[in-house]
Amino acid sequence: MQIRRAKTLLPYQDGAAKTSGICWSANGQKLAVATAERVIVLFDANGEKRDKFSTKPSDSKFGKKSYNIKGIAFSPDSTKIAIGQTDNIVFVYKIGDDWGDKKVICNKFSQTSSVTCLIWPSQGPIVLGLTDGKVRAAHVKTNKSQTLYATESFVEILASNQSGTGFISGHADGTIVRFYVAEDGTALPQGKVVIHGVAPTALVWAGTLILASGSDQKLVCYSAEGRPIQQFDYSRVKEEHEITVAVSSGCGQMVALGSFDKF
Repeated sequence: MQIRRAKTLLPYQDGAAKTSGICWSANGQKLAVATAERVIVLFDANGEKRDKFSTKPSDSKFGKKSYNIKGIAFSPDSTKIAIGQTDNIVFVYKIGDDWGDKKVICNKFSQTSSVTCLIWPSQGPIVLGLTDGKVRAAHVKTNKSQTLYATESFVEILASNQSGTGFISGHADGTIVRFYVAEDGTALPQGKVVIHGVAPTALVWAGTLILASGSDQKLVCYSAEGRPIQQFDYSRVKEEHEITVAVSSGCGQMVALGSFDKF
């Protein structure tokens, strides 16, 4: 396997300008990037900038800088983008099939606390995590949201399985929970799977295995039942930092990891 740098999509900025989110459309034709200015920039499959639109606060009286974007995800049909924000709301924008189509808000889901993370599984509703520990589902067709389960701990991260029928959530107290949003003939038991040593900031559900890592610089591979199978400890390596992001391949056979200055 060889990784080749293709191009720079957004130029370097003088000062802090954290990218808030990146996601590919399911059809592979669009790449969305959420910038520090709360703007969604759209690129084509070749990395060419084709469109952009500004997001908005939950209430206009609070102003443009009253919130941050915490997660973005394309719909399974690649025509919509869900955006989770710290001002207690998820907006869904219809972006259409063609470049230049008008961007309009088609759904909005108000929440009881700040959104911390968001995914859109291919077989289910939008799934979002909140600062109050709740994991909720947002249904586009009915414009209603519901609590899937509630915990006492801040939701750090969400990760879908390959089939898009289920997901796992990682919490500030280290708890990892498994849940399904669609029928799955190979479904594993739902509920708490394991308590990781620290809050998982990188989390992957690959096949039947779960990989988790956090501030302790340890990457642990768990079985479907939550039993530790293998551990990679980078805490004693001077040049290493904590793993901050992880993603599995489409088939679940490979996992890419990113840290402070390595990929």
